[in-house]
Amino acid sequence: MTIDPAGIGEHYDERSPIEDEIRDGQLHMWYWYDREDPAPLTEALHRITRKVTATLGLRADEHLLDAGCGPGETAIYVAKEFGAKVTGISVSGFEIDKANERAAAAGAEGVDFEYGDFAELSYPDNTFDAVLALESLQNAVDLGQVLDEFFRVLRPGGRITFSDFSRGRDGDPARLAKFMTTLKLAELPSLEQWVRLTEAAGFVVEEFTQCGPRVYGMKAKYLEEAMHRREGIAAKFGDSAVTDFSRKNIGFYAPRKDQVGYVIISARKPY
Repeated sequence: MTIDPAGIGEHYDERSPIEDEIRDGQLHMWYWYDREDPAPLTEALHRITRKVTATLGLRADEHLLDAGCGPGETAIYVAKEFGAKVTGISVSGFEIDKANERAAAAGAEGVDFEYGDFAELSYPDNTFDAVLALESLQNAVDLGQVLDEFFRVLRPGGRITFSDFSRGRDGDPARLAKFMTTLKLAELPSLEQWVRLTEAAGFVVEEFTQCGPRVYGMKAKYLEEAMHRREGIAAKFGDSAVTDFSRKNIGFYAPRKDQVGYVIISARKPY
């Protein structure tokens, strides 16, 4: 599949307005402990936010690059929770506009959102103390190039944490192809491959986890939760827009729940 930054930007400009409405500004995955977990969707989404950002060990006044920042909710949370300065970038014009709107409404300080491609960052070497890539590496044209850029803009001793989908052990090629086409994924590495890619960029991997059963494995629970919001979303966007959105995203649900994992990897640029 051929993927380019402009096409990815258009992809998110198209899908993010409804996703933003469903997920309250958190355009990433959810986390439920089991089918009986009573947590509402917003809390299940925020669990991923907390779980991923906590591994960075952010301290007050450190500078974080939120690479693929979505509509801004995660960056705002980080700034308020840890007192860090956050620069968020995205190739989606909708997401940057929405993120700035959300930050202004929240009175968030030390948060800045910019249109930018994480494969060609405009920042000098050693600019950031930490990098967060929450489900954004999946859309990289060249994963090695992007990880090299993250390494370059991090100071020595700086940390990176990313979370993303991974290939399960028993993949069905046809189902996975539908999944990857829907999300515009050029690659779907296994956990082991994600670790090797991170190390190849020069990072020292310090922590990783595979929590797919509680994330993609709970896709049926997410659908139930999303359907509770359908009426309100249709009232805002129109029933035909919601139907079209559902049709275009049906391939996301094609793999069996054990065929797509979810990895969180934390690493450090050596001193």
